[in-house]
Amino acid sequence: MSYEIDVLSRISERFVEMSESEQRVAQLILDNVKAATEMSIAKLSEQAGVSQATVTRFARTVDCKDVRQLKVKLAQSLAVGQRFVEETPDLDGIQGVYEAIKNTLDLSRKLLVEADIKLAVSYLQNARMIFCIGMGGGSSIGSQELQYRLFRFGMPVCSYQDGLLTRMVAAAVEPTDVMVAISLTGNTGEIIDSAAIARQYGAKVIAITKPGSALAKNADIVLGLQAPETDFIYKPSASRYAMLAIIDVLATEVAKLNKRKSRDKLRRVKLSLDSSRGGDERQPLGD
Repeated sequence: MSYEIDVLSRISERFVEMSESEQRVAQLILDNVKAATEMSIAKLSEQAGVSQATVTRFARTVDCKDVRQLKVKLAQSLAVGQRFVEETPDLDGIQGVYEAIKNTLDLSRKLLVEADIKLAVSYLQNARMIFCIGMGGGSSIGSQELQYRLFRFGMPVCSYQDGLLTRMVAAAVEPTDVMVAISLTGNTGEIIDSAAIARQYGAKVIAITKPGSALAKNADIVLGLQAPETDFIYKPSASRYAMLAIIDVLATEVAKLNKRKSRDKLRRVKLSLDSSRGGDERQPLGD
């Protein structure tokens, strides 16, 4: 399978190598991609102040056989979303980052059903083994984070982020195992397949994902999260904070089921850390 660079990247890369007239066509397109996809060759040449032959030559310069193919490729670039093509002003600044996180947490809190949390915690508490899986930036971190939270309470847990390994693990589960599948979109094929395979062999699957997604349909319990994306693409997605909040809720509720055991494990971890790093008793527990 081959992947080609999208035409907008090609235009930007070759801009300095183009003739002055071709650069005018390029600039016209980059300034308003959507409008350029809808213009005829005559309109493009008129707007750029060049000949139609120049527009055709420009198309070939960016590896298109003609202007028609150029417009098709421009439309494909637009398909990923207008916000990834045209500049969106940052109206909120630093405060906007914090507000997005707060709004995301508020929205996701409303999606959580306490009965589902209790059932998920009971599955985790009684599991022979807990497998946490996630792929991509946020979900990989989430799967590792859940492992880091649960092992402190003496729970048998491990995490996997590789697509082939998640499938292999799913195929090797026991009916007494639990798989926690994490995906912000619920559309990652490897995670969906792994969840389906694990359920096929009798394991319980807890999905931390978007309600109604493909992953959600392959889970026994769905702990929903949802975070609408803004047009300001430079700010990282706030949805991962909702994911981490769900993980903290699970870890807290698991710990509360057996407070004496949890307290003993946490104390031992704290003593081990203090002997290594020193510091006061209010330091974070290994974070």
